[in-house]
Amino acid sequence: MTTLHSGLNSATAKQLLDKDGHNELPSDKPRQALKIIVEVISEPMFLLLLGAAGIYLVLGDMREALVLCSSIFIIIVITFVQEKRTEQTLSKLKDLTSPRALVMRDGVAVRIAGRDVVTGDIVLLREGDRVPADATLLESTALTVDESILTGESLPVEKSGSHNSNSNDSKVFSGSMIISGYGTAQVIATGVKTEIGKIGKDIQSIKVETSPLYLEVRRVVKWIATLAIALCIVVALTYAISTGAWLKGLLAGITVAMGVLPEEFPVVLTVFLAMGAWRIARHDVLTRRIPAIESLGAATILAVDKTGTLTENRMQVAVIQTHSHTTDFRSQKPAENSQDDETKSVLRIALAASERDAFDPMELAIHQAAEKSIPETALHYQSMSLVREYDLTPELLAVTHVWQFDANSKYEIACKGAPETVMTLCKLDENTRQLWTDRIGALTTQGLRVLGVAEGSQENHDLPDSPNGFTLTFRGLLCLADPIRATVPNALHECKQAGIRVVMITGDHAGTATTIAKQAGFSQPAQVMTCSEMDALDDSALRERILNVDVFARATPQHKLRLVEAFKANGEIIVMTGDGVNDAPALKAAHVGVAMGSRGTDVAREAAAVVLLNDDFASLVKGVRLGRRIYDNIQNAMHYLISVHIPLAGIGLLPVLFGWPLVFFPLHVLFLEFVIDPACSFVFEADPESHDVMQRAPRKSSASLFSKALVRRSILLGGINLAITLLTYYFGLKWLSETQARALCFTTLVLGNIVLMLISRTRHESISSVITSKNLPFWGVSIVALAALSMAIYIPTLAALFHFSVPPIDIMISLLLLCALSLATTTLWPRLMSRNKHQ
Repeated sequence: MTTLHSGLNSATAKQLLDKDGHNELPSDKPRQALKIIVEVISEPMFLLLLGAAGIYLVLGDMREALVLCSSIFIIIVITFVQEKRTEQTLSKLKDLTSPRALVMRDGVAVRIAGRDVVTGDIVLLREGDRVPADATLLESTALTVDESILTGESLPVEKSGSHNSNSNDSKVFSGSMIISGYGTAQVIATGVKTEIGKIGKDIQSIKVETSPLYLEVRRVVKWIATLAIALCIVVALTYAISTGAWLKGLLAGITVAMGVLPEEFPVVLTVFLAMGAWRIARHDVLTRRIPAIESLGAATILAVDKTGTLTENRMQVAVIQTHSHTTDFRSQKPAENSQDDETKSVLRIALAASERDAFDPMELAIHQAAEKSIPETALHYQSMSLVREYDLTPELLAVTHVWQFDANSKYEIACKGAPETVMTLCKLDENTRQLWTDRIGALTTQGLRVLGVAEGSQENHDLPDSPNGFTLTFRGLLCLADPIRATVPNALHECKQAGIRVVMITGDHAGTATTIAKQAGFSQPAQVMTCSEMDALDDSALRERILNVDVFARATPQHKLRLVEAFKANGEIIVMTGDGVNDAPALKAAHVGVAMGSRGTDVAREAAAVVLLNDDFASLVKGVRLGRRIYDNIQNAMHYLISVHIPLAGIGLLPVLFGWPLVFFPLHVLFLEFVIDPACSFVFEADPESHDVMQRAPRKSSASLFSKALVRRSILLGGINLAITLLTYYFGLKWLSETQARALCFTTLVLGNIVLMLISRTRHESISSVITSKNLPFWGVSIVALAALSMAIYIPTLAALFHFSVPPIDIMISLLLLCALSLATTTLWPRLMSRNKHQ
């Protein structure tokens, strides 16, 4: 490629976007209101409500039937709001996961969402990118494209930048993947006008995937639903046999089933994970696969790259070491042009071994240094032809470019890469090699990335298949610096406190990696392993060795994959970062693959479950923190749901067995559901993280959401609530009328529900910190519930619907004191039991 086109200006691009629409294919439309209503009607809770309303009609109680029917409308509204909230969140996530495109806007290369590409845009394509729209190539270098998404043909297709050609050889198509090479193309069609749009393929909507967490909740829901059916039958038969009223018995059974059915469980999981993914996205951590959140919060190993993740990815040429001179670019102004000829020669060769239109930060730094120090050389290579490029491979860690001025001139050869590789290509003798090895060691201790540089020439004849066939002369070392991100040391310290081990896997020299590890705050002295050491170990020995290694140097993508498998075999939950095409297997193999958002390829992003939009390690740690918070809040919500359904089931079942008047009718259960559902969807989801969220060891991968400790605590709290409510009803029946006793019992249940909302959030916090936390939904739900309860008791029309009458004021005050006592008991009792067990 010889030029970098200026592209469209921002104003024109916006006009075209408004005119033609977004560059996207027709996707699944959001569910219409009618579809949501149909889904609500098919829910078991809704069917039970319809059944109860039908029984009331048969019994001639038109008022109760109308109330139940009107409540259906309210349920539809609440469900509609929840569904829309979740869909909007997923839609925003879908927008963020749109493939990125590097385009020229206002003369500057910028990365935008693929959906914002417009006709006329100049797109810069590189290895690993997915083509965002149909385009005509303007320039290309060794460009091959995988068009299997269109043609079904797996072999890559060679492309050439013949601008005036109308053949497919000069066009690239939306959805295809760049396999190798580079190119510049002008967009000719977007959206449904592209070839893939004509075929009519739809973008798959983001959806909640099946995961162990979902499977576990599904099993629990089936088990409780079976219990609800059994209790419904028991209550219906018991009441009908004892009283002879079969319809009322069936109504009582339906009421119990409504109170026990766990319809909130899947709602909690869906809403929490969807909202959690959106919260994490606000911290520049994009979750492409929502179930990855649970694994992110359980991570025990963070395996991170050095460049751009721990460092700023802001490379600059720092030192050039020649045979006789060391030039430190950090201590002088490049404009002074004070470098000697040997230094300029090393910089010239490094430039010649770099891409003309550089994307890699290292090569960009070389270009910038050359433009300032040897501008005439930069212009010189614009007039030459790149005859052949030998790319860096895992077997040969060096890039070699062959240049020619004209058809009759000699080939000029420029090579740069890992110093060990370049020295081998130059066939240095042992003494010279040792001299340079000592210099490399001294430079890497400064945290510099060191490249070897060599040149050669050859007569105009057939080129060898490998750079090994050239005669090269070693010219020196070019060193680059990339400073540590300021946020990294604190983030690393946070990981240590959280029991999360951080390891660095880098392609850099061991000395450079060790220095960066020291600057970042790794344990000192950091244990280092090189790829050659790794190759010498079998899988069993490697698993043992990595237990104490912090830094893996000179690692290739194949080594990354092997390390991921070794960590997994050791029982670790591993989060792996990567950015290249070859990193995709390791990212896919990790429990959570994390692709770099700004410098990563589309292949890496598609293989990963999470995309780090700003490439910052500190953002990844924030993602882990948020993942832990989300899981904690899900557990708190499940804790509450188990606790709150115990008194609902007990109050529906026990009065029937004891021969007492019924406490509950369907309307009472509906009232409580209007408290429980918002609590699940809003209160627990909005809870801030606990103070020790990053001071606890990661949870075990085998840990159940419904742990034995959580279930025991839930049963204890629910049992206490049930006992208090039953006692209240029992003494109410002895001292008051049936309607007063029912009002008293129901008030106890509502107050107990609010208490359970508080207590369920104290697994990691004190009651005082929970009360004072900034959780506005809790106070909103509590105030609305108490206001609605007061209306149901003190407004005669509503009281008649609920079968209530006003209890004496002194009894109500006593009830408030009893709830305060239960609050203290349920708060202190589990802590006392835990302390006694510890002692």
